[in-house]
Amino acid sequence: MSEIKKIVLAYSGGLDTSCIIPWLKENYPGAEVIAACADVGQPDDFEAIEKKAIKSGASKAYIMDIKKEFMEDYVWPCVKADAVYEGKYLLGTSFARPLISKKLVEIAKKEGADAIAHGATGKGNDQVRFELTVKALAPEIKLIAPWRIWNLKSREDEIKYAEAHNVPVDYKSEENPYPYSMDWNIWHLSHEGDDLENPANAPKDMVYMVTTQPEKAPDTPEYVELTFEKGIPVAVNGKKMDALELITTLNAIGAKNGIGIVDLVENRLVGLKSRGIYENPGGAIIMYAHRELEYLTLDRATYHFKEHVANKYAELVYDGMWFSPLREALAAFVDETQKTCSGTVKLKLYKGNIISAGSSSPYSLYSEEYVTFGEDDVYDQKDAGGFINLFGLPLTMRALMMQKNEKKNK
Repeated sequence: MSEIKKIVLAYSGGLDTSCIIPWLKENYPGAEVIAACADVGQPDDFEAIEKKAIKSGASKAYIMDIKKEFMEDYVWPCVKADAVYEGKYLLGTSFARPLISKKLVEIAKKEGADAIAHGATGKGNDQVRFELTVKALAPEIKLIAPWRIWNLKSREDEIKYAEAHNVPVDYKSEENPYPYSMDWNIWHLSHEGDDLENPANAPKDMVYMVTTQPEKAPDTPEYVELTFEKGIPVAVNGKKMDALELITTLNAIGAKNGIGIVDLVENRLVGLKSRGIYENPGGAIIMYAHRELEYLTLDRATYHFKEHVANKYAELVYDGMWFSPLREALAAFVDETQKTCSGTVKLKLYKGNIISAGSSSPYSLYSEEYVTFGEDDVYDQKDAGGFINLFGLPLTMRALMMQKNEKKNK
C-alpha cells in the first residue's frame, strides 16, 4: 500500500466519505488525500462541504460545477436515444457517474495522483460505474473502494471512528437521520432503503421531497409546450432557454402537477433486485414530449429499430459503459435519426398524468392528404389488394403446403 502517495477521493460531504479521508491516510501511510465534490444540481452547501473536507484531513478540496456539462453532454444524448432502463428509470444516477468519474480522472492527472477512491458500497451499481470510467480513461490509476474492505459496518461504527479521528459530525442530523439513501441532481432525486426495501410497502408521504403527490396537485390542468431542435429541447412555452434554465423550469412545472413519480423494482447489474422511488418531474415531461415528436418524424422501420437501440443504450448507461465503443456507436446512429427531430409538442399535465395535446414538425411524415377518410386523389385503394396478396404470400404458401399434406395423409 505504501507505493500510493496521492489519492483523489470522490467526496460528498456526508459521514461515509468524511470517514474515508482519515481511513485512507491510516491505510496508505504518508499518502495525501484530495477531496473532489461534484455539483450536479443537488441542494448542498458547497462552501461547508469544502471546509469539512479540510477539517477531516484532506490536503485540498475541489468543488466542481459540472451542471451544464452534465445536461448537455450526458442527459441530452440519453433523451435523444429515448434511453429508459426497464421501462421506467430515467437514468438520473447512471449518467451522472461517468461524468463525475471523468472529472476525478482529470484532477488525478493534474495533481499527479496514483489512485482514485470512492464511497460506493459493494452491493450497488455505482462502484461499477466509477471504476469502469477510470479503467476506460486512465487504466494506470489505481482504484480504492473502502466499503469493500474496511471494518465499519454501521452508522454507529462510523460516528465512533469520526470522533476518534476529529472528523466533524452533524449530531443533530445523525440523531434523526432521513431514513432513505438519496441521490439528488438537477435531473432527478432517488430514494432507497429502510421500509422501501419491502416492495409490499407503499411509499410514505415523507418520501417525496420534490414532487407534489398527484392527489394533492391542482384540480385544473396545466398546458406546457416544448420546442425541439434535432432532438434537444430548446424552448418552453415559446421561450428559448439553455439546458439549465429549461430543466429547472420544467422541474417546477412538473413538480407542481405531480409529474414524474416512479416506483420501480429494478435489476441491478450486480445481480440483486432493488427497489427505488424516483422523482423526475422535468425529465418525465421531456422524455414524453420527445417520443411524441418522433412519432411524427421517424418512419416505421427506423422507429421500430430505434426502440431496440433505446433499450440497449439504456442498459449500457445503467451498467457504467458510457465510454464503451458500443455506446458511442449507438450514439452516432441516434444522432442520425435526430436530424429531422425538430418541432413543437404540447402536453396537458393533470394530477400526475401527461396527456398529448398536439404536435407539429416541418419534417412530419404524417400526411392528412393521404390518410383522410374522405375522398382523395392521391391514394388508390385498389392498390391495397395487390400489396396484401404479396405481403401475405408466405402465409398462403404455408397453408397450401399444409392442405396438400393433409390430403396425402388421409
